[in-house]
Amino acid sequence: MPTTVTSTGAPVNASWEDLVSSAVLGTDRRPLRTEEGAAVSPSALLDAAAAHTVRRRAALRPAVGATLPAPAPAPADLRPPLPDAARRRLAQLLADRSAQPGGGRRGSAPDLTELIPQWLASAGAHGYRAPADLLPALLDAARARTDLRPHVLAFAGPRGLWLASLNPEWRFALRASSRDARRPDTSDPAAVRRLWQEGLFAERVALLGALRDQDPGRARSLLVSTWSSERAEDRLMFLDSLRSGLSADDETFLEEALADRSRNVRATAAELLSSLPGSALARRMADRATSCVNPDRTGGTVSVAVEAPHECDPAMQRDGVVPVPPSGRGERSWWLGQLVEATPLGVWRERFGGRAAHELVALPVADGWAGELHAAWCRAAVRQRDPDWARALLGAPSTPPANGPGTASPAERSKLLASLPPSERALWVAGFIAAHGLSDAFQLLGVCSVPWDAPLGRSVVDALDIARDAGSYPWSFSGVMGLAERCLNPAEADRLAVLTTTPDEPEGASPGAGGYWSEAFQRLVSTLRLRAAMDAELSQGGAG
Repeated sequence: MPTTVTSTGAPVNASWEDLVSSAVLGTDRRPLRTEEGAAVSPSALLDAAAAHTVRRRAALRPAVGATLPAPAPAPADLRPPLPDAARRRLAQLLADRSAQPGGGRRGSAPDLTELIPQWLASAGAHGYRAPADLLPALLDAARARTDLRPHVLAFAGPRGLWLASLNPEWRFALRASSRDARRPDTSDPAAVRRLWQEGLFAERVALLGALRDQDPGRARSLLVSTWSSERAEDRLMFLDSLRSGLSADDETFLEEALADRSRNVRATAAELLSSLPGSALARRMADRATSCVNPDRTGGTVSVAVEAPHECDPAMQRDGVVPVPPSGRGERSWWLGQLVEATPLGVWRERFGGRAAHELVALPVADGWAGELHAAWCRAAVRQRDPDWARALLGAPSTPPANGPGTASPAERSKLLASLPPSERALWVAGFIAAHGLSDAFQLLGVCSVPWDAPLGRSVVDALDIARDAGSYPWSFSGVMGLAERCLNPAEADRLAVLTTTPDEPEGASPGAGGYWSEAFQRLVSTLRLRAAMDAELSQGGAG
């Protein structure tokens, strides 16, 4: 426990936790003591806290009775320095992060804390090194927010890791760097074999991933060599690594994994096999599914006839069909959904006379099975990343979700959208918002590329403007407004300035809504201008 000498000369022997407790509870209720046992004054507590703060920020471990050896010098970081304006901006962002958050109304000022991830990503793209004097604040920010850690550690570089090694509060950086360390050298077969047999689990995962990228067959052979002796949880992680570079060459090994003693391993092996359209498992699932789902021509026009399976036999279970449904689901519909989900989508084109995906989705389905069948097709399209089926199941963006061909769930629609090219994705979401507003659009916006394409940005802003004119509650759209602040193109700021005025409130509007909307649009415009300034500062070139 470090000893601090206060401005009065009294040595205070207290940890940081002791100082915090005394400050929170009060020096009367939780007094600090000098080494002689006397209670110290509140000003002495502040002296001690100030000294502790300096030590903590400098990553200094106070010596007791002896002088500790100086640490080795920090390694060199040869990346160019930040431009002066960008350095000042980073200091401002980090200082705002440490300020006490205020409750209630947000006001019109940009939320600087939410801009830190974008700033770090942009600085990393430019290849700048972090200023040495801001490394403690950067590491503190990453300690408080796990979403910042990858960008902070990349930006902090070798000096950041060196500093983190001196302060236990920043040990997360060392753990992250060990996970993200340079992949092992795979050129020496003997070293590879030794690391695979003797390495830590994380080292073995990294080795398998490196081999998988270079030579999938070699990685698979290495895994097979010790498969039977691995723990179930390790087998599951190793099996998951086969997603990278998955091919028909992996089928034999995955078929054997279908007999694994672990249910999770069996399920993962079945999922991987169903992602290979030509695999034996995919053919077996297709045979089962097409015995349940068939064209029906008895009415003069083609429709879809469905007869769900009556049992889940051991062969189905071996191929990954889970026999017991979740609460509230019928067994037969549960089994049918799993069979259709694992069937290659090309099978249905052959089964229904060469019809394209949008034609198949439009066919009437008998006996109320349309919802179950279309939901299973949605999951299959997501698993197989098939853009034609994703388009067909999404339908036209103007169609009401409840009447759409696939699913009304925003979460499922988001997954389907992820199978489309980014520009097409943005256009579809823009059309959806133009037709239906923003109430179901938040998750859809989350899969769109940043910055938003111009049509999508205009659609979002127009919908917000319509909601404002209708007198809607502004806080109902705070999530979308926050996304707009981060995702709209900064070049839109001047065009949006007209929305910052306070409108006349329509009859029946929420009291004071106009003022809230005006503040929200002022904050949006200010944030976009700030983002534009940040980009310009980072593009100025390094400081001298």
